[in-house]
Amino acid sequence: MVTRSIRGALGVALVVTVLSRPAAAHVDYVTDGPGAAMNALAFLLEVLSDPTNALLFGGVSVAGAVGVAAYLWVRPTITDVVVLREKLAGYADLVPWMLRLAGGLPLVGAGFQGYLFAPTVAFDLSANPLLRVLFIGLGFCVLFGLATRIVSAIGLLTYAWAFTVDPAVVLAVEYVPIFLSLLVVGGGRPSADDMLQDVASTPGTYYGRVDPIHHLKAFLDDATDPYRAYVPTILRVGMGVSFVYLGLFQKLADPGSALLVVAKYDLTAVVPVDPGLWVVGAGVTEMAVGLALIAGFFTRGAAAASFVLFTTTLFGLPDDPVLAHVTLFGMASAVFTMGAGPFSLDHRIGRPALKDDDETVSPAD
Repeated sequence: MVTRSIRGALGVALVVTVLSRPAAAHVDYVTDGPGAAMNALAFLLEVLSDPTNALLFGGVSVAGAVGVAAYLWVRPTITDVVVLREKLAGYADLVPWMLRLAGGLPLVGAGFQGYLFAPTVAFDLSANPLLRVLFIGLGFCVLFGLATRIVSAIGLLTYAWAFTVDPAVVLAVEYVPIFLSLLVVGGGRPSADDMLQDVASTPGTYYGRVDPIHHLKAFLDDATDPYRAYVPTILRVGMGVSFVYLGLFQKLADPGSALLVVAKYDLTAVVPVDPGLWVVGAGVTEMAVGLALIAGFFTRGAAAASFVLFTTTLFGLPDDPVLAHVTLFGMASAVFTMGAGPFSLDHRIGRPALKDDDETVSPAD
Protein backbone atom coordinates (compact mmCIF):
# COMPACT_ATOMS: atom_id res chain seq x y z
CA MET A 1 0.00 0.00 0.00
CA VAL A 2 2.81 2.39 0.94
CA THR A 3 4.83 1.52 -2.17
CA ARG A 4 1.78 2.05 -4.36
CA SER A 5 1.14 5.48 -2.80
CA ILE A 6 4.74 6.52 -3.33
CA ARG A 7 4.66 5.41 -6.96
CA GLY A 8 1.43 7.34 -7.44
CA ALA A 9 2.89 10.51 -5.94
CA LEU A 10 6.00 10.21 -8.11
CA GLY A 11 3.85 9.67 -11.19
CA VAL A 12 1.78 12.75 -10.46
CA ALA A 13 4.92 14.80 -9.90
CA LEU A 14 6.26 13.66 -13.28
CA VAL A 15 3.04 14.62 -15.08
CA VAL A 16 2.96 18.05 -13.43
CA THR A 17 6.62 18.61 -14.32
CA VAL A 18 6.06 17.69 -17.98
CA LEU A 19 2.96 19.86 -18.32
CA SER A 20 4.75 22.84 -16.75
CA ARG A 21 8.14 22.50 -18.37
CA PRO A 22 8.55 26.22 -19.10
CA ALA A 23 7.20 27.19 -15.67
CA ALA A 24 10.49 28.24 -14.13
CA ALA A 25 11.43 30.45 -17.04
CA HIS A 26 11.40 34.21 -16.74
CA VAL A 27 9.34 34.97 -19.85
CA ASP A 28 11.11 38.30 -20.41
CA TYR A 29 14.49 36.52 -20.54
CA VAL A 30 13.63 34.40 -23.58
CA THR A 31 11.36 36.64 -25.65
CA ASP A 32 12.29 39.60 -27.83
CA GLY A 33 9.41 41.76 -26.69
CA PRO A 34 5.91 41.78 -25.21
CA GLY A 35 3.29 39.55 -26.74
CA ALA A 36 -0.13 40.55 -27.92
CA ALA A 37 -2.26 42.32 -25.33
CA MET A 38 -4.89 39.91 -24.06
CA ASN A 39 -7.54 39.94 -21.36
CA ALA A 40 -6.11 37.51 -18.82
CA LEU A 41 -9.44 36.46 -17.31
CA ALA A 42 -11.07 35.97 -20.71
CA PHE A 43 -8.05 33.92 -21.83
CA LEU A 44 -8.25 31.70 -18.74
CA LEU A 45 -11.99 31.11 -19.17
CA GLU A 46 -11.56 30.37 -22.87
CA VAL A 47 -8.82 27.80 -22.23
CA LEU A 48 -10.67 26.01 -19.44
CA SER A 49 -14.02 26.11 -21.24
CA ASP A 50 -12.64 23.63 -23.74
CA PRO A 51 -13.76 20.17 -22.48
CA THR A 52 -10.42 18.49 -23.29
CA ASN A 53 -8.43 21.22 -21.56
CA ALA A 54 -10.76 21.20 -18.57
CA LEU A 55 -10.47 17.42 -18.25
CA LEU A 56 -6.68 17.44 -18.45
CA PHE A 57 -6.29 20.39 -16.10
CA GLY A 58 -8.81 19.07 -13.58
CA GLY A 59 -7.46 15.53 -13.74
CA VAL A 60 -3.85 16.56 -13.14
CA SER A 61 -4.89 18.93 -10.35
CA VAL A 62 -6.93 16.27 -8.55
CA ALA A 63 -4.23 13.63 -9.05
CA GLY A 64 -1.61 16.03 -7.69
CA ALA A 65 -3.68 16.80 -4.60
CA VAL A 66 -4.36 13.10 -3.99
CA GLY A 67 -0.69 12.23 -4.47
CA VAL A 68 0.49 14.88 -1.97
CA ALA A 69 -2.19 13.83 0.53
CA ALA A 70 -1.18 10.17 0.18
CA TYR A 71 2.46 10.99 0.74
CA LEU A 72 1.72 13.14 3.79
CA TRP A 73 -0.35 10.29 5.19
CA VAL A 74 2.28 7.58 4.78
CA ARG A 75 5.50 9.58 5.31
CA PRO A 76 5.77 8.91 9.07
CA THR A 77 6.25 5.21 8.26
CA ILE A 78 8.91 5.74 5.58
CA THR A 79 12.34 5.26 7.12
CA ASP A 80 13.99 6.67 4.00
CA VAL A 81 12.42 10.07 4.66
CA VAL A 82 13.59 10.08 8.26
CA VAL A 83 17.17 9.20 7.28
CA LEU A 84 17.20 11.78 4.49
CA ARG A 85 15.89 14.50 6.81
CA GLU A 86 18.47 13.76 9.49
CA LYS A 87 21.26 13.69 6.90
CA LEU A 88 20.17 17.05 5.50
CA ALA A 89 20.18 18.54 9.00
CA GLY A 90 23.90 17.77 9.12
CA TYR A 91 24.47 20.06 6.14
CA ALA A 92 23.07 23.14 7.89
CA ASP A 93 26.54 24.66 8.38
CA LEU A 94 27.00 24.66 4.59
CA VAL A 95 23.96 26.88 3.94
CA PRO A 96 25.92 30.18 4.09
CA TRP A 97 28.33 28.77 1.51
CA MET A 98 25.39 27.76 -0.73
CA LEU A 99 23.91 31.26 -0.47
CA ARG A 100 27.26 32.93 -1.20
CA LEU A 101 27.69 30.88 -4.36
CA ALA A 102 24.07 31.55 -5.36
CA GLY A 103 24.44 35.31 -4.92
CA GLY A 104 28.10 35.90 -5.75
CA LEU A 105 28.39 34.19 -9.13
CA PRO A 106 25.46 35.97 -10.82
CA LEU A 107 26.54 39.32 -9.35
CA VAL A 108 29.95 38.93 -11.00
CA GLY A 109 28.19 37.99 -14.23
CA ALA A 110 25.91 41.03 -13.95
CA GLY A 111 28.94 43.29 -13.59
CA PHE A 112 30.80 41.86 -16.57
CA GLN A 113 27.73 41.69 -18.84
CA GLY A 114 26.29 45.02 -17.71
CA TYR A 115 22.89 44.57 -16.09
CA LEU A 116 21.21 45.44 -12.79
CA PHE A 117 20.45 42.10 -11.12
CA ALA A 118 17.98 41.04 -13.89
CA PRO A 119 19.39 40.49 -17.42
CA THR A 120 16.55 42.56 -18.89
CA VAL A 121 17.69 45.69 -17.01
CA ALA A 122 20.91 46.55 -18.85
CA PHE A 123 23.27 49.48 -18.37
CA ASP A 124 26.01 50.92 -20.58
CA LEU A 125 29.34 49.45 -19.41
CA SER A 126 31.42 52.25 -20.94
CA ALA A 127 29.24 55.00 -19.47
CA ASN A 128 28.98 53.39 -16.02
CA PRO A 129 32.39 51.89 -15.14
CA LEU A 130 31.88 52.42 -11.40
CA LEU A 131 28.59 50.52 -11.50
CA ARG A 132 30.39 47.65 -13.18
CA VAL A 133 33.09 47.70 -10.49
CA LEU A 134 30.40 47.78 -7.79
CA PHE A 135 28.66 44.64 -9.05
CA ILE A 136 31.89 42.74 -9.67
CA GLY A 137 33.19 43.78 -6.25
CA LEU A 138 29.96 42.77 -4.51
CA GLY A 139 30.00 39.45 -6.32
CA PHE A 140 33.57 38.54 -5.46
CA CYS A 141 33.21 39.60 -1.81
CA VAL A 142 30.05 37.54 -1.43
CA LEU A 143 31.63 34.62 -3.28
CA PHE A 144 34.73 34.58 -1.08
CA GLY A 145 32.85 35.46 2.12
CA LEU A 146 34.80 38.67 2.73
CA ALA A 147 33.06 41.19 5.03
CA THR A 148 29.92 39.23 4.22
CA ARG A 149 27.45 41.09 6.41
CA ILE A 150 28.68 44.54 5.35
CA VAL A 151 28.64 43.56 1.67
CA SER A 152 25.16 42.05 2.02
CA ALA A 153 23.88 45.33 3.49
CA ILE A 154 25.42 47.19 0.54
CA GLY A 155 23.82 44.67 -1.80
CA LEU A 156 20.38 45.32 -0.30
CA LEU A 157 20.82 49.08 -0.67
CA THR A 158 22.00 48.60 -4.26
CA TYR A 159 18.94 46.50 -5.06
CA ALA A 160 16.65 49.14 -3.52
CA TRP A 161 18.36 51.82 -5.64
CA ALA A 162 18.08 49.66 -8.78
CA PHE A 163 14.36 49.23 -8.15
CA THR A 164 13.91 53.00 -8.18
CA VAL A 165 15.82 53.13 -11.48
CA ASP A 166 13.81 50.35 -13.13
CA PRO A 167 11.10 48.36 -11.28
CA ALA A 168 11.75 45.49 -13.71
CA VAL A 169 14.51 44.33 -11.32
CA VAL A 170 11.63 42.69 -9.43
CA LEU A 171 12.33 39.79 -11.80
CA ALA A 172 15.40 39.18 -9.63
CA VAL A 173 13.68 39.67 -6.26
CA GLU A 174 15.34 36.49 -5.01
CA TYR A 175 18.45 38.54 -4.21
CA VAL A 176 16.59 40.16 -1.30
CA PRO A 177 16.12 37.01 0.83
CA ILE A 178 19.67 35.91 0.00
CA PHE A 179 21.15 39.21 1.22
CA LEU A 180 18.89 39.21 4.29
CA SER A 181 19.91 35.65 5.16
CA LEU A 182 23.62 36.43 4.75
CA LEU A 183 23.16 39.44 7.04
CA VAL A 184 22.04 36.99 9.72
CA VAL A 185 24.32 33.98 9.17
CA GLY A 186 27.44 35.77 7.89
CA GLY A 187 29.95 34.04 5.65
CA GLY A 188 29.99 30.73 7.49
CA ARG A 189 32.76 28.34 6.64
CA PRO A 190 34.75 28.03 4.50
CA SER A 191 35.04 31.78 4.03
CA ALA A 192 37.56 34.59 4.14
CA ASP A 193 35.75 35.98 7.18
CA ASP A 194 36.24 32.75 9.10
CA MET A 195 39.94 32.56 8.28
CA LEU A 196 40.69 36.23 8.91
CA GLN A 197 38.82 36.23 12.20
CA ASP A 198 41.09 33.51 13.55
CA VAL A 199 44.18 35.40 12.45
CA ALA A 200 42.89 38.73 13.76
CA SER A 201 41.85 37.31 17.13
CA THR A 202 45.14 35.51 17.77
CA PRO A 203 47.45 37.55 20.04
CA GLY A 204 50.74 38.58 18.48
CA THR A 205 49.65 38.47 14.82
CA TYR A 206 50.58 41.41 12.60
CA TYR A 207 47.23 41.24 10.85
CA GLY A 208 45.40 41.45 14.15
CA ARG A 209 46.98 44.86 14.79
CA VAL A 210 45.70 46.46 11.60
CA ASP A 211 42.32 44.82 10.95
CA PRO A 212 39.47 46.52 12.84
CA ILE A 213 36.67 44.69 11.04
CA HIS A 214 37.09 41.03 11.89
CA HIS A 215 37.42 41.78 15.58
CA LEU A 216 33.72 42.66 15.33
CA LYS A 217 32.71 39.34 13.77
CA ALA A 218 32.36 37.49 17.07
CA PHE A 219 30.15 40.28 18.39
CA LEU A 220 27.99 40.22 15.25
CA ASP A 221 27.73 36.43 15.42
CA ASP A 222 26.37 36.69 18.96
CA ALA A 223 24.05 39.57 18.07
CA THR A 224 22.48 37.73 15.13
CA ASP A 225 22.39 34.28 16.74
CA PRO A 226 18.76 34.62 18.01
CA TYR A 227 17.60 35.25 14.44
CA ARG A 228 19.31 32.28 12.79
CA ALA A 229 16.27 30.09 13.34
CA TYR A 230 14.29 32.38 11.02
CA VAL A 231 16.62 32.03 8.03
CA PRO A 232 14.66 29.05 6.60
CA THR A 233 11.51 31.18 6.82
CA ILE A 234 13.16 34.13 5.06
CA LEU A 235 14.41 31.94 2.23
CA ARG A 236 11.28 29.88 1.62
CA VAL A 237 8.99 32.93 1.76
CA GLY A 238 11.32 34.90 -0.53
CA MET A 239 11.51 32.02 -2.97
CA GLY A 240 7.75 31.54 -2.78
CA VAL A 241 7.10 35.21 -3.56
CA SER A 242 9.38 34.92 -6.59
CA PHE A 243 7.44 31.88 -7.85
CA VAL A 244 4.06 33.52 -7.32
CA TYR A 245 5.22 36.60 -9.19
CA LEU A 246 6.49 34.54 -12.12
CA GLY A 247 3.37 32.41 -12.29
CA LEU A 248 0.85 35.21 -11.84
CA PHE A 249 2.35 38.24 -13.55
CA GLN A 250 4.66 36.63 -16.10
CA LYS A 251 2.20 33.98 -17.28
CA LEU A 252 -1.42 34.13 -16.14
CA ALA A 253 -1.63 37.94 -16.25
CA ASP A 254 0.35 38.19 -19.51
CA PRO A 255 -0.68 35.18 -21.58
CA GLY A 256 0.31 36.87 -24.84
CA SER A 257 4.00 36.87 -23.87
CA ALA A 258 3.80 33.36 -22.42
CA LEU A 259 2.30 32.10 -25.68
CA LEU A 260 5.37 33.48 -27.48
CA VAL A 261 7.51 31.10 -25.42
CA VAL A 262 5.28 28.14 -26.31
CA ALA A 263 5.48 29.02 -29.99
CA LYS A 264 9.20 29.83 -30.00
CA TYR A 265 10.21 26.45 -28.60
CA ASP A 266 7.38 24.46 -30.22
CA LEU A 267 6.36 23.11 -26.83
CA THR A 268 3.18 21.62 -28.24
CA ALA A 269 5.38 19.16 -30.11
CA VAL A 270 6.78 17.97 -26.78
CA VAL A 271 3.34 17.41 -25.27
CA PRO A 272 0.52 17.78 -27.83
CA VAL A 273 -1.90 19.94 -25.88
CA ASP A 274 -3.47 23.32 -26.54
CA PRO A 275 -0.90 26.18 -26.28
CA GLY A 276 -3.21 27.97 -23.86
CA LEU A 277 -3.13 24.94 -21.56
CA TRP A 278 0.65 25.14 -21.50
CA VAL A 279 0.44 28.72 -20.26
CA VAL A 280 -2.29 28.05 -17.71
CA GLY A 281 -0.62 24.86 -16.48
CA ALA A 282 2.74 26.58 -16.12
CA GLY A 283 1.30 29.59 -14.31
CA VAL A 284 -0.88 27.61 -11.93
CA THR A 285 1.90 25.14 -11.14
CA GLU A 286 4.34 27.93 -10.44
CA MET A 287 1.83 29.69 -8.19
CA ALA A 288 1.05 26.44 -6.37
CA VAL A 289 4.73 25.82 -5.65
CA GLY A 290 5.14 29.44 -4.53
CA LEU A 291 2.13 29.37 -2.21
CA ALA A 292 3.29 26.06 -0.72
CA LEU A 293 6.67 27.61 0.02
CA ILE A 294 5.14 30.75 1.54
CA ALA A 295 2.87 28.67 3.75
CA GLY A 296 5.66 26.25 4.59
CA PHE A 297 3.58 23.30 3.44
CA PHE A 298 5.34 20.25 1.99
CA THR A 299 8.38 22.53 1.93
CA ARG A 300 11.14 20.14 0.98
CA GLY A 301 8.87 18.59 -1.64
CA ALA A 302 8.15 22.04 -3.10
CA ALA A 303 11.87 22.87 -3.11
CA ALA A 304 12.65 19.59 -4.87
CA ALA A 305 9.90 20.25 -7.43
CA SER A 306 11.27 23.74 -8.10
CA PHE A 307 14.74 22.31 -8.62
CA VAL A 308 13.38 19.87 -11.20
CA LEU A 309 11.51 22.71 -12.93
CA PHE A 310 14.66 24.86 -13.10
CA THR A 311 16.68 21.99 -14.53
CA THR A 312 14.16 21.00 -17.20
CA THR A 313 13.69 24.65 -18.12
CA LEU A 314 17.40 25.21 -18.69
CA PHE A 315 17.61 22.10 -20.88
CA GLY A 316 14.35 22.87 -22.67
CA LEU A 317 15.02 26.59 -23.26
CA PRO A 318 18.62 26.72 -24.51
CA ASP A 319 18.88 30.52 -24.65
CA ASP A 320 17.52 31.09 -21.14
CA PRO A 321 20.40 32.82 -19.26
CA VAL A 322 21.83 30.30 -16.80
CA LEU A 323 23.32 32.94 -14.48
CA ALA A 324 19.87 34.47 -14.00
CA HIS A 325 18.70 31.23 -12.36
CA VAL A 326 21.73 30.48 -10.18
CA THR A 327 20.18 32.45 -7.32
CA LEU A 328 17.03 30.33 -7.41
CA PHE A 329 19.04 27.10 -7.68
CA GLY A 330 20.97 28.09 -4.55
CA MET A 331 17.83 29.07 -2.66
CA ALA A 332 16.12 25.81 -3.58
CA SER A 333 19.16 23.88 -2.33
CA ALA A 334 19.19 25.82 0.95
CA VAL A 335 15.44 25.39 1.52
CA PHE A 336 15.69 21.66 0.73
CA THR A 337 18.52 21.39 3.25
CA MET A 338 16.91 23.35 6.09
CA GLY A 339 13.21 22.61 5.66
CA ALA A 340 10.36 24.93 6.56
CA GLY A 341 11.56 26.57 9.76
CA PRO A 342 9.25 28.62 12.04
CA PHE A 343 5.82 29.95 11.04
CA SER A 344 5.07 27.03 8.74
CA LEU A 345 2.25 24.56 8.29
CA ASP A 346 4.78 21.74 8.24
CA HIS A 347 5.80 22.70 11.76
CA ARG A 348 2.20 22.87 12.96
CA ILE A 349 0.52 19.90 11.31
CA GLY A 350 3.43 17.53 10.75
CA ARG A 351 3.32 14.24 12.63
CA PRO A 352 6.39 12.69 14.32
CA ALA A 353 8.31 10.25 12.18
CA LEU A 354 9.14 6.80 13.50
CA LYS A 355 12.71 5.66 14.12
CA ASP A 356 14.07 2.15 14.52
CA ASP A 357 14.69 2.67 18.22
CA ASP A 358 11.01 3.73 18.72
CA GLU A 359 12.04 7.34 19.39
CA THR A 360 10.42 10.17 17.47
CA VAL A 361 11.76 13.23 15.75
CA SER A 362 9.82 16.27 14.63
CA PRO A 363 9.36 16.60 10.88
CA ALA A 364 11.38 19.42 9.34
CA ASP A 365 9.97 19.46 5.84
